[in-house]
Amino acid sequence: MGYRWFVRRAALRLALTGYARNLPDGTVEVGVEGEVAAISALELELARGPRLARIDRVDKRELPHEVALPNDFETS
Repeated sequence: MGYRWFVRRAALRLALTGYARNLPDGTVEVGVEGEVAAISALELELARGPRLARIDRVDKRELPHEVALPNDFETS
């Protein structure tokens, strides 16, 4: 399973909405919305990743309120 699909599965299990997408430099950007405890749980999952993934680091920042996230969880 790829990293974006791993993120999607974990996010949906935690009732989060948002997205996971590849960036040109090879990193994966994840934007989520939901309960604070669920976001914290996802953060732990992101650092662990799927079995064959190599995770160098997880950076966290808040998105501006103007950013509209999807009502489901999308990958691209």
